[in-house]
Amino acid sequence: MNAITSPTDTNKPFDTNSTWQALLDLGLAKTERGTVLRRCSHKGPLYVQKPFYPEGRELAHLYLLHPPGGMVSGDDLQISVTTEADAQALITTPGAGRVYRARPDRTLQKQNIQLDVQSRSTLEWLPLENIIFPDACTDLSMDIQLADDASVIAWEITCFGLQASHEPFDRGQVRQQLQVFRNKRLKLREALNLNPEQNPLMLNRAGLNGCSVNGLLIAGPFDFATDVTGQAVSDLIDNLRLCCSESEDLAAITLNDEFIQVRYLGNCSEAARLLFTQCWKLIRPQLIGRDGCEPRIWAT
Repeated sequence: MNAITSPTDTNKPFDTNSTWQALLDLGLAKTERGTVLRRCSHKGPLYVQKPFYPEGRELAHLYLLHPPGGMVSGDDLQISVTTEADAQALITTPGAGRVYRARPDRTLQKQNIQLDVQSRSTLEWLPLENIIFPDACTDLSMDIQLADDASVIAWEITCFGLQASHEPFDRGQVRQQLQVFRNKRLKLREALNLNPEQNPLMLNRAGLNGCSVNGLLIAGPFDFATDVTGQAVSDLIDNLRLCCSESEDLAAITLNDEFIQVRYLGNCSEAARLLFTQCWKLIRPQLIGRDGCEPRIWAT
């Protein structure tokens, strides 16, 4: 859900003609040569580089690129990813995404992500954080469709305001929604509607409690069919809870039906990334049978 970023003067006059309608449609398939990018169509400034294979040809690493560096009023980004039967893919971004302050007409900045994970395939959606500028007006949504025997690990990290510049998110509007379906049945729904000028959610203890960084990791589905698999999931949750207990910020693990959720609430996007990366490395061997292998772009 993120983009390559570049320095931007947020006080310069608005260009009312500079909006982008961008579309990216990816299809990954399992072949004799491993997982390949069979379909890659795009419109506007949204695309991917060629796949990388640091773990071998069975699992493709892809980097999502958005050269403008962020979204302005009127931008509409549509991202669709399909992993066909038995394909395996990990998708990340080379830098944080940005949602800039809205124009006076409050035209929405929209991003919609559709992930379709088909039979026996796995998809890891691990972007870097989104930074929501003060006075942004944005609608961010993601739907994940899982086949019965497919697996997903996905996270979202959102930074509200520009803390380093002492500019809190004290005006604007953010609507976020994440939905997970299994066999077309809704399993999880997360929603956030944030408008600091009209409701106290930003400061409320039942909301963000004054914190500027909110994160959610979801993983699953997990198998509880036998005592052995059930105990393995229980042990995993114990290890994840230990990992969260070592965080200096608020972090917690919940089990919702067949899905594990890791939550972060604090003031440091790097701390959120580190926590989620540690949890991902614990979850990955059990869910998809692979040890953690960080994308090379994270080291740059």
